Amino acid sequence: MKFSKVQLAAATVATLGALLAAPAHAGKTVDAIKARGQVVCGVNTGLAGFAAADSAGKWSGLDIDVCKALAAATLGDAEKVKYVPLNAQQRFTALQSGEVDVLARNTTFTLTRDASLGLSATVVNYYDGQGFMVPVKTKMKSAKQLKGQTVCVQSGTTTEKNLTDYSKANGLGIKPVVFEKLEAAENAYFTGRCIAYTTDASGLSSTRSKVAKDPKEHMILPDLISKEPLGPMVRRGDDEWFAIVKWVIYGTMEAEEYGVTQANVDQLKSTSTDPVVQRLLGGGNEDSGKLLGLDKDWMARVIKSVGNYGESFERNVGPKTALNLPRGINNLWNKGGLMYAYPVR
Repeated sequence: MKFSKVQLAAATVATLGALLAAPAHAGKTVDAIKARGQVVCGVNTGLAGFAAADSAGKWSGLDIDVCKALAAATLGDAEKVKYVPLNAQQRFTALQSGEVDVLARNTTFTLTRDASLGLSATVVNYYDGQGFMVPVKTKMKSAKQLKGQTVCVQSGTTTEKNLTDYSKANGLGIKPVVFEKLEAAENAYFTGRCIAYTTDASGLSSTRSKVAKDPKEHMILPDLISKEPLGPMVRRGDDEWFAIVKWVIYGTMEAEEYGVTQANVDQLKSTSTDPVVQRLLGGGNEDSGKLLGLDKDWMARVIKSVGNYGESFERNVGPKTALNLPRGINNLWNKGGLMYAYPVR
């Protein structure tokens, strides 16, 4: 029997459609996660608002919520996470070697990191920029006043490189005082070894609120000298895990956009007639999880565990927290910000 070109094309489209609709396998990383019963998450050694443990060893923060969300999606329980604190020098090796499943550690996405480390950037969960903190008594108003001054900075970071570039481009002759550990750089600044301390602006707010004896004695200069898109990274070679990490974060943004919260997720799952909400929560006959190798309730569990992106932001770093960070460019795209989720459909 001979088939026309039109018939062959139609058959091909039908076959592709069937393949696309077929359930996906979650991949080798998720297999390992399920076998051990934990998501192993590389996090900061201690950055208030993003990843920090309290006196009882309980972790919290914007990045910690990513770890919890991934555990909720893959294991059904947001508490099934092993947190591995990593400094700037350790973080990429730990991910490359398989010590951690995901690096959720306020890490800047750059071309070099994306193209040469065998790692993949997923989704930006905080847009930041590098700034400077100085004692109020210096009466400085601008980073340009740091000419010839000492600045404390952590090594192995984009911060260190940005500082060098900024100093050179503006002829400032800044004298970096470099430390391997974050805590050492902070301590050096607060004990007067440097006139200024530089890191991401969010990190400066965290340090000022949690480390300074009197936060009012230190000010963050208005200058931002870089773009710092921060987000989780995964190893290359497991596209299924890469997709899960991306879509879990996008799902929290989509939930905020469509008004799905921790408080109403159960109600909306059973009552909402909005197709987007149904796809997001697995309502009715919708099942977005099967394409990721997950069950249909994957995103409903995430939102019930950590809330939508806005809830996580407000709880960890927002205006009502010690960090007192405005949403600014981290608001949703339809509210003047840069947070723009791929459609869950």
